[in-house]
Amino acid sequence: MSVAVVLFTSDLRVHDQPVLRAALSGADQVVPLFVRDEGVRAAGFDAPNRLAFLADCLASLDAGLRQRGGRLVVRTGDSVDQVCRVVRESGARRVHVAAGVSRYATAREERLRTALRGMGCALDVREAVITALPPGQITPAGGDAFAVFTPYFRRWSETRLREVLAAPRTVRVPDVVASDPLPRRADAGRVSPGVPEGGESVARKRLTAWLADGIEAYEDRHDDLPGDATSRLSPYLHFGCLSPVEAVHRAREKRGAGAEAFVRQLAWRDFHHQVLAARPEVSWTDYRPRGDHWRSDREEIAAWREGRTGYPVVDAAMRQLTHEGWMHNRGRLLVASFLTKTLYVDWRVGARHFLDLLVDGDLANNQLNWQWSAGTGTDTRPGRVLNPVTQAARFDPKGDYVRRWIPELATVPGNAVHRPWLLPPPDRAQLPYPPPIVDLAEARDRFARSRG
Repeated sequence: MSVAVVLFTSDLRVHDQPVLRAALSGADQVVPLFVRDEGVRAAGFDAPNRLAFLADCLASLDAGLRQRGGRLVVRTGDSVDQVCRVVRESGARRVHVAAGVSRYATAREERLRTALRGMGCALDVREAVITALPPGQITPAGGDAFAVFTPYFRRWSETRLREVLAAPRTVRVPDVVASDPLPRRADAGRVSPGVPEGGESVARKRLTAWLADGIEAYEDRHDDLPGDATSRLSPYLHFGCLSPVEAVHRAREKRGAGAEAFVRQLAWRDFHHQVLAARPEVSWTDYRPRGDHWRSDREEIAAWREGRTGYPVVDAAMRQLTHEGWMHNRGRLLVASFLTKTLYVDWRVGARHFLDLLVDGDLANNQLNWQWSAGTGTDTRPGRVLNPVTQAARFDPKGDYVRRWIPELATVPGNAVHRPWLLPPPDRAQLPYPPPIVDLAEARDRFARSRG
């Protein structure tokens, strides 16, 4: 009776699961394994919001495996040590895992390969399954990764994706391998109250609903702050509850401008992963150094984090992040530009705060989107500064988004809510809302001088 181990990482699903299918095709029994990795905890990436979502994902994965006669094995500790223990207990001769793109993931693969070699066990690393196209599949002439999105997207669009794999009918797991209890959402710590339910079953329902009643208007409404017309699928893609390959295929079946715009966003995910795979150090170092001498005003940074900068659209977005562990994409651009260019604070400060709260926070998309906003990344216009007032008037014209998240401004009429400091003094004095912490014109001049 041959046995193989499947090490789940960021691919917590049974549908379109190349790693699981590879293991099942080469062994009579498999051990579906997830390790609650102490290395991830030590690195500070086990934020409560993601732990809560992860608990849902693992419960859903276990349920999907049990529907097919299997179960999920959960262990806690160093991932390499735990995999080796399971190999010894089960007599497995091969371990299957999806390739990672971060420095930590690639180091883990190398440690695992070395440890298993000494046990006479093979390691099968499958191309990354958290992106539609694996990093490195398409490369520019004379380079290891595309540095600009447009030419990458052109090649990406011309490349044929693999076909979607059906979920397995049967999964047989050896009885001799025991499991720790599944983690519980209640044990995650201080979780934001609006964190959504995680898991593959929820992800698949969300995708189906989005394709039926959302994607058609996406091109016109994806920046609509109060309309909240985005898919909200990013947490499910981050944890691999949803296959990006399947998402692209199903979106393309819908056709139209909305589908094309949605697929383009999925390509942006792939773009960032291929950049990080080629240059893992850019998770914390500038992709394109600009010689910045960042400011570090503790009071201004605290005001930004807590949503009390005096600029309503910035504060509304930051409060949404605190409440939901998620933020509208247009909001992310605004708050990132405000921190890095208006306040001229190091992008790493913002990236760390986002990783502390975002359910969908990962190194590739979070760090490289922050670098894009800061002008140290792949943006071809590194000097652009987003004005939060004019942006708010454009993407929240009636102020509904601001009022939703800043109740102290609920009585301000019309789009005057975006400039409450211009209200008559008696009305302004009654608002329990702070004045702006910085003058936009002065801040823009400061940034231009500092970058120049």
